[in-house]
Amino acid sequence: MQQDQLIAELQQKNERAFERIYQLYSVSTYGIIFSITKDEKVSEEILQDVFMKIWNNASSYNPEKGRFFTWVLNIARNASIDKIRSKDFKNKRLNLKSDNFVDILESKSNTSGKLDAIGLQKYLDILEPTCKKLIDLLFFKGFTQKETAEELAMPLGTVKTRNRVCIDKLRSTVI
Repeated sequence: MQQDQLIAELQQKNERAFERIYQLYSVSTYGIIFSITKDEKVSEEILQDVFMKIWNNASSYNPEKGRFFTWVLNIARNASIDKIRSKDFKNKRLNLKSDNFVDILESKSNTSGKLDAIGLQKYLDILEPTCKKLIDLLFFKGFTQKETAEELAMPLGTVKTRNRVCIDKLRSTVI
């Protein structure tokens, strides 16, 4: 079944189409979620929530606005960031064991393996270093624009503008 037909059937609430969508996208979607949350159980919960949102909001997907996979990943990214910003998640993190911090620190500094796993590394390699850093912080590490501005020691307005320019460059490279 071709992707366009599969998506059309999903939008008509076809359960088989939904199952196929899950088979096609769940692994990469989980990878994005886990790269943000760093917690297997939380990532699994978010993955379920993401696919419920896909099922419930399939009719809102518009192929003229972007690829289906991008739509799915945006849902996953937003759900993940919402979760890690929640009070419940932050309170659970206060009680982490010290051995968990090594993984957190290592993952904050190295996302290249994750990018390769979802096939984005070749596109990001083309971008200038500032764009790479912005995209890494904002999209793969879940930083807010304000946190990114602080991390890179640049004004918030500059982060917003450069982010828009970088995403446009990335979009033109991918599409």
